[in-house]
Amino acid sequence: MSSTRHDLSKLARLVAYRKMDRREFLSQALKAGVLATAASIFLTACRRPPVAEVAPEEPTPSFDQQALTEARYYVKMEGETIQCQLCFRKCIILEGQRGYCTVRANKGGTLYTLVYAMPAAIQVDPVEKEPLLHFFPGTMTLCFGTAGCNFKCSFCHNWHLAARTPEEVAATPLSAEEAVNKALELGVQSISFTYNEPTVFYEWAYDVAKLAQERGLRTYFHTNGAINPEPLRALLKRLDAVAVDLKAFTAEFYQVTSFSELEPVLTTLKIIKEEGVWFEITNLVIPTLNDDMGKIREMCIWVRDNLGKDVPLHFSRFFPAYKLTRLPPTPIETLEQARAIALEVGLEYVTIGNVPGHEANSTFCPNCGETLIKRVHFSVLANHIEGGKCKFCGHPIPGVWM
Repeated sequence: MSSTRHDLSKLARLVAYRKMDRREFLSQALKAGVLATAASIFLTACRRPPVAEVAPEEPTPSFDQQALTEARYYVKMEGETIQCQLCFRKCIILEGQRGYCTVRANKGGTLYTLVYAMPAAIQVDPVEKEPLLHFFPGTMTLCFGTAGCNFKCSFCHNWHLAARTPEEVAATPLSAEEAVNKALELGVQSISFTYNEPTVFYEWAYDVAKLAQERGLRTYFHTNGAINPEPLRALLKRLDAVAVDLKAFTAEFYQVTSFSELEPVLTTLKIIKEEGVWFEITNLVIPTLNDDMGKIREMCIWVRDNLGKDVPLHFSRFFPAYKLTRLPPTPIETLEQARAIALEVGLEYVTIGNVPGHEANSTFCPNCGETLIKRVHFSVLANHIEGGKCKFCGHPIPGVWM
């Protein structure tokens, strides 16, 4: 029975990875005559995504120790097994295997990062694209991303990076010093870690941020928020801002659409607030999946009560992408209704994104109502914040200003 159970566990995890049809799994279970056991295993596998000992077996890691950097935040277990401590998954990784993110691998009982100094995306963007709207508005940032992610979002816009292994993307070797020098040469005001989930390339992001800090450049992290507290607190000492995607306010949404969990994200938001690092929140509103106005109200109240009324909240329009193409773009009226609720419960800086030309893409003073920052999509047309205050009434406006 134990052998059968092990085989079924592997099959169930293939279903969780969307590599096997559920009917095929149940057919295998019927043949083995253990349908009840299989059902229990299947539900467990789909409720919480598989950990590292069942991470995808292909491609097999081709380790080159000379080219690898030891990862941070892991503990050694029995034999050569290790447990990663970087994100909420705490993957248990057997020798020769990888974590859920596919970019952290166990070789001989040591955890290595496969994407250190290997960005697969390098691009200069407006800082508003993150979006960060209270952080050096109107400036450009040098953005970096790699392969891999610790979520599996069905609606990912950057799936060509996040859903890929290091072997499946073209990367450019770039040391931390070269990354910072490139930013200085380009004349940008900041460096961002974005596109895929930067937690998975934590070591390189930390080293780049540390060097950038020493050389007068600002840095920020665009994250899904599912990093563990200890590495998060260490990284925050090197960052100037964080953009957090709060994807929904139900555990079910996180489990079903991202194979992840909500609670670690809420913990991350509280820690960022405690550490005093500037942060902003984005909520991508997806029709029928997370557009329930009752839940949006709960989310806004939670943000107000736990993080403060002055935390910027951006409602962003969904467009069909990756594996979620059956749904239409978010109706603009839905975004407007969500914003109205956020303002009604007392949040002061609430914008609408991915709707170029919409009035609510701009920032307004919560005291006098005047337009503080006039935007059209990612372009800043006017900035009326002077010395961190509203030019018109002198009301303090929180953020990171030039």
